[in-house]
Amino acid sequence: MQYLPHPPTFALALAMALTLAAPVAQAERADRLKPMQVEADSLRYDDLRQTSVFTGKVVATKGSILIRGARVEVRQDAEGFQHGVVTAEPGKRAFWRQKRDGVDEHLEGEGETIEYDGKLDRVKFISRAEMRRLRGDTVADESSGNVITYDNTTDQFSVDGGVAGTRAANPGGRVRATLAPRAPAGAPAPAPAGPAGASLRPSPDLGGERR
Repeated sequence: MQYLPHPPTFALALAMALTLAAPVAQAERADRLKPMQVEADSLRYDDLRQTSVFTGKVVATKGSILIRGARVEVRQDAEGFQHGVVTAEPGKRAFWRQKRDGVDEHLEGEGETIEYDGKLDRVKFISRAEMRRLRGDTVADESSGNVITYDNTTDQFSVDGGVAGTRAANPGGRVRATLAPRAPAGAPAPAPAGPAGASLRPSPDLGGERR
């Protein structure tokens, strides 16, 4: 990481732009209000627009959230919420990981572009999108499509297909998902043989936008 020299006033402004006070709440639900820590090769900060643009092997954390990409633009709105756009290197995909609230599970997602709305606590994976739910290190759910939108406040997600013929791996452009039944209460969860499992709830109310 290269550290850019800046005067104390710039450092203070940057800290105010990237840091928010953590509330008294369950940790994962409060990720959107946690401070964001970022490492990158370079940074461009615009105090007037309240935006910070990080480029070059960017790694960002925000509570339990982990983000990796070639470029991350962070904007803070008038209410103090952070909004981010993560862009991958050409031919690659950006990465997102977040712990689920109250359980030993994580969500992982990839897309050529990832959009995060801190106010709505919603993340969108765009173009060659995939999303997985992991129990420990085991993949429990897996979905893929052109656009995947996940709402952390409701644990609901939507998947939109792409245009036929645009991907060699999926020439029909259709949504693909592997969903296995939840184990009965008190029973050990079966070990999935490959992608399986489902506790997220597909919802037609999210997203629906084609990019």
